[in-house]
Amino acid sequence: MALYESNYIRLRRMLPMLHAMPDAAVSEVPGALALHVSVKERTPYTTTLHLTYLFRDEAGEFPAPDLLVRLYHDARLAEVLRCGRLRGRRDALYDLRANRAGLDEKWRINRFLQKWLGFCLRQGHRLAPPGHELASTLRWEDLLDRLRSGRGA
Repeated sequence: MALYESNYIRLRRMLPMLHAMPDAAVSEVPGALALHVSVKERTPYTTTLHLTYLFRDEAGEFPAPDLLVRLYHDARLAEVLRCGRLRGRRDALYDLRANRAGLDEKWRINRFLQKWLGFCLRQGHRLAPPGHELASTLRWEDLLDRLRSGRGA
């Protein structure tokens, strides 16, 4: 459960205003791949997200990694429900629930999510709803100017 808790914390750091997020958003950070996040389902106690990068090759555009993740807000947990783009297969889709994945398999893909989210956060990926700006996306000079002018962060 500690792994699922860690994934929830990392996702909420990346999406601090999740309740106000649009159904689809892209985080673009200079020098990094664009992170595509879409909300697939919202309920009072859960949110299901699709997270991926988009790549292009001779056959067209494809997502990788291609993860469907459910956040359980009451328990503050996040788990991978489905992963795509298995090694060597462009259109592979693996549903962890439908295939009754074992604990080792679930641990492996959720551990991957933990590492990937950490990587994305270190690169500076964070998303705010339109009209909102996150302090971590501002340059220090802009933040200091705002504080000096009394506009706050």
